[in-house]
Amino acid sequence: MRFTLDRSWQRFGRTVIAGSPLRTFRLTAAGEAVARAIESGRPASPSRLVDRLLDTGSIHPVAGRSSIFTTGDVTVVTPQLGGVAVADGRVTVDDGSSPPVAGASVRLDRNSGPAAARNAGRAIVATPLVAFVDADVDTLDQLGGGCWMTALLGHFDDPRVGLVAPRVGGEPDSPLDLGTEPARVRAGSRVSYVPGAAIIVRVAAFDAVGGFDETLRYGEDVDLVWRLDEAGWRCRYDPTSVVWHEPRARPMARLHQHAAYGSSAAALALRHPGALAPVRSNGWTAGVWGLAVVGHPFAGLMLATGSAAALVRRLPDIPPAVSFRLAMNGHLGAGRQSAAAVRRVWWPAVAIGALVSKRMRWVALAAIATRPRSVATDVAYGWGVWRGMARSRTLAPIAPKLSAWPTRSERRRPDRGRVHYRRQT
Repeated sequence: MRFTLDRSWQRFGRTVIAGSPLRTFRLTAAGEAVARAIESGRPASPSRLVDRLLDTGSIHPVAGRSSIFTTGDVTVVTPQLGGVAVADGRVTVDDGSSPPVAGASVRLDRNSGPAAARNAGRAIVATPLVAFVDADVDTLDQLGGGCWMTALLGHFDDPRVGLVAPRVGGEPDSPLDLGTEPARVRAGSRVSYVPGAAIIVRVAAFDAVGGFDETLRYGEDVDLVWRLDEAGWRCRYDPTSVVWHEPRARPMARLHQHAAYGSSAAALALRHPGALAPVRSNGWTAGVWGLAVVGHPFAGLMLATGSAAALVRRLPDIPPAVSFRLAMNGHLGAGRQSAAAVRRVWWPAVAIGALVSKRMRWVALAAIATRPRSVATDVAYGWGVWRGMARSRTLAPIAPKLSAWPTRSERRRPDRGRVHYRRQT
């Protein structure tokens, strides 16, 4: 199989830096040959190294046409509330509509939410793959040639792949649109979830984890992906296939939708501790930005420079300039994460602080300035998060995840840090 390199990929002889989060790999001579083949676009045979690179998001498969599955091996299941079922062979589940959905394959007695509706549809699926497609998702060909599923089925030739998702276009800055780069989907990585608006799932994997959690009214798709990943199934995002999700027509309807997305955060954070952390950082980076916020930016800059110099010593196989840049980019990335957290989930606390603190007002303005056009939807999402936290009596969705300050013994063992050494063959 051929693979594409993740945008994070950098190789220096037998040392590779790649993945999300970043890792460092030390390769044997055979491993270096595999890396050269992948870089040149040549096929690479299955190996421990290829598996490790796939699992860390360092490389991504070029799926192509499946040698095992066709679209005839996929049953489309659509949960629907109101309207008329699409007569294209899909399984339409009427989620307790009044009046009933005309032409529905299955009808639930009461509105139970998309998780229950999808599970009810799965119960009558006889194919090895099932595609869950929302009723407001357009899978016609105006965005590209061929069926949207065809470009994704090749991923399932890998028996460890449990779920594949296309890119979902629609509303600008939509949380459903995860961009143009392929990814291994995993909590804490660059693409930490995929929306259930359009996904293809291996039925065996779906059944192995118990399907969708019907107690979740929202966030059931995120929960399914994380449980699949925890069970050892690979979940992939492949933007070469694109579907279209029709955005809400009215601004207030869009804000209500984003608030609904946020309302699932508390339940997800309790089910998956640490997976929803708005900021992930180590002690050095937290210290850098902490000093800046309390009014000591020069001290923060000195700490950032010192931690970057320390990373240079820890990575002797990598050019010092590269190590230094990695460390500084890590600090900047944490700053962008923090700004997003202020806009999305920390804004109630920051707003209260801004009433009495000029420094908090500057923090709020800086967070807004980094992405002003998303402020309205970010605030709506955060409102939903705080409502959910109040109901669940937890602060888990807004708690940052900080790694410990490295001890002296940890500094002697580079495999304990954020950048991990792994010897592969």
